[in-house]
Amino acid sequence: MSSVETGELLAEVQALIREREQEGVRGLAERIGPPEWADLVPQLEAGEVAVLLQWLPDEEIPALLEELPPAEAARILRTLAEPEAAALLEEMDPDDAADVLENLPSPEMDQILVRMRAEDAAEIRGLAAYPPDSAGGIMTPAFVAVAADATSDQAISAIRRLVDEAETVNYVYVVDAERHLLGVLSLYRLLLSPGETPVRELMAPTTVRVRATADQEAAARLLTDRNLLAIPVVDDEDHLLGIITEDDVADVLQAEATEDIERLGGSQPLNLPYRLASVPLLVRKRVIWLLGLAILSAAYTGLVLQSFQAELADVVALSFFIPLLIGTGGNIGSQTVTLIVRAMALNEVAMRDIAWIVFKEARVSLVLGGIMAAAAFIWAAVLGVEPTVGVVVAVTVVAICLSAATVASALPLVLRRLRVDPAVVSAPLITTVVDGTGLIIYFEIARLVLNL
Repeated sequence: MSSVETGELLAEVQALIREREQEGVRGLAERIGPPEWADLVPQLEAGEVAVLLQWLPDEEIPALLEELPPAEAARILRTLAEPEAAALLEEMDPDDAADVLENLPSPEMDQILVRMRAEDAAEIRGLAAYPPDSAGGIMTPAFVAVAADATSDQAISAIRRLVDEAETVNYVYVVDAERHLLGVLSLYRLLLSPGETPVRELMAPTTVRVRATADQEAAARLLTDRNLLAIPVVDDEDHLLGIITEDDVADVLQAEATEDIERLGGSQPLNLPYRLASVPLLVRKRVIWLLGLAILSAAYTGLVLQSFQAELADVVALSFFIPLLIGTGGNIGSQTVTLIVRAMALNEVAMRDIAWIVFKEARVSLVLGGIMAAAAFIWAAVLGVEPTVGVVVAVTVVAICLSAATVASALPLVLRRLRVDPAVVSAPLITTVVDGTGLIIYFEIARLVLNL
């Protein structure tokens, strides 16, 4: 939905709650689904959410909680009685329920789990045992598996029996007596095969799989790169534990992209929607980076300016162009870092491409630098400074563009090789480094051209 549609729907829901129109809310639930409700709930007051949960059809609420960010769903569960919260979690997909419970304090989580059906609680506890950012942490145990000696008819019967419980039935996994993963069956091939055909003859014996301890982003990339609908998750002995599906991958990639963007902006990841973030939380997430970079920038550029104060005293006009040069270097650096980190996230470039990337960005920066140099020289003429000062500024702009682009294009790849998150090389950090370096280049060129 667009922001306008969401705003109109929010106003309608709030009006229905305010006027105690329960039937109106139920009628609205027939027109919109859980994803739309999930857009609205974080914008409602706690009292409005409580009323909404009482009025919505019972079957809508578990699906709504699955669509919400786990932290927001956990916040809602804490407002409910423990038996009611347990009943809702039993109706949710196990992986989604585990994500929600992990956002509750341990005593509250235990109190809810003991009120759930034993098999459901055991599934959730098993999923919660894996780190949240691992493949095991995002998998679901709701899949269809058959024995290697089963027939096509028996496999189809298993699908019919489990279709309402399984996350997907597009793939049926084949296991041995110890539940080692042997292969995978496609639903299409099953339906076209004679009923007495052994599944061992129909399965793909070498199926893609991922370890439960693998990083969730690596698992997500594997699934998307292979264009799969689901990927099996196994332990170190190849026992089938669960599967990761497309919807799980979409959430992972969105979360990883969001974290990279926040770090590129010089902020620690929020790990919750912006609407739910309080002012104190936003301050805490940004203040360390802001203070650190501000102090580093002031110390670095201040030291450079102090070192070249004699040159500034001789040619005061040089100071007129410091903001232009600092801004140019910072912008070129941040643009390049953003493009390279994005390309790395999409697996478009790797360390082996570093020479090609640097050469490409050098050519781009020279063209951009030439354009900026012409503009800077014209601006110097408008200000009425000496033509030689204009030449210094123009040459410096080209040099700064080239140096900033070179550093910004190579550094993320080098950091990944050193096993450091490239997103940590945020735009503000690049800007801070390039500011001081650009000033050194500026004054050294001024010394050479102006014979200072």
